[in-house]
Amino acid sequence: MPIYEYACMECEEHFDELVRSDEQVVACPSCETTNVLKQLSAFAVHGAAAKPSFGGAGGGGCCGGSCGCH
Repeated sequence: MPIYEYACMECEEHFDELVRSDEQVVACPSCETTNVLKQLSAFAVHGAAAKPSFGGAGGGGCCGGSCGCH
């Protein structure tokens, strides 16, 4: 069961909600309106499918010698 971030379009409150199904009605905990907008989660934005490459097969980064310092 995912937790989604929402913004209320009436009172501008931001809140998280545990969503059990697609049919669940989400209401603002402050003003109780259902006029809410699901936000893009920072967790979903930062997720990566593969490890980043830091250039070079020697381990990457400055300690791997890819920056020119030896």
